Amino acid sequence: MNANQDLGRRGENAAARYLTRLGWTVLDRNWRCPEGELDIVAFDGRHHVICEVKTRRSHAFGTPAEAITVDKASRLRKLARRWADQHGVRAGSLRIDLIGLTGGGREGFTIDHLKEIA
Repeated sequence: MNANQDLGRRGENAAARYLTRLGWTVLDRNWRCPEGELDIVAFDGRHHVICEVKTRRSHAFGTPAEAITVDKASRLRKLARRWADQHGVRAGSLRIDLIGLTGGGREGFTIDHLKEIA
């Protein structure tokens, strides 16, 4: 595993812990289908939430939110519908959030949670 993969894995683990601390239930992690992967699928008590996790060491190459392009948002919506179909969940009840993490050194991560990004 290279340094970027390790940072991403640690970021996803931190995001899952963050959601659990909010009282959410993590339903799936790294759910895959032929079209791609969803990082985290959770339930917040009312809605199923697709959580795209973006981890950066710093903002030198942009913020985590800047990684969500129009194409990425479209792909996330497609993957969310696919997940919903496979799990018997009404696609209209899904929400797509971004969990953006920056840092990862000894001080841990700074977490920004942006709701309804796509």
